[in-house]
Amino acid sequence: QVQLVESGGGSVQIGGSLRLSCTTSIPFNTYHRAWFRQRPGKERDFVAAIHWSGGDTTYSASFEDRFTISRDSTENRLYLQMNKLAPDDTAVYYCAGTGVDRRIALVRRTSTYEYWGRGTQVTVSL
Repeated sequence: QVQLVESGGGSVQIGGSLRLSCTTSIPFNTYHRAWFRQRPGKERDFVAAIHWSGGDTTYSASFEDRFTISRDSTENRLYLQMNKLAPDDTAVYYCAGTGVDRRIALVRRTSTYEYWGRGTQVTVSL
């Protein structure tokens, strides 16, 4: 069974940077992969998505000036570079993937993705 595994979370001070990474337990035919985050007591929010073969990216407007999604197809890894982190960025960050080619309008929805990781905690403090 496919399992996505995130890494790279941790504690960082305001203004700092982190790079999250996501890989899979076994390869699967990927069309889109994405990052979501869930802050305490909040719903899971879309951060960014990437079309695996073409590399086209989609961002939530809230993050596109500070976060960058990328992938290494040969290593089968997804990345999220996060810069200028603020306390509001404190959340569990989840990697998601789908083996179905979706319309771009759908990549922001959690229901688009059938594969999820367990999340990695990011904590931003003073």
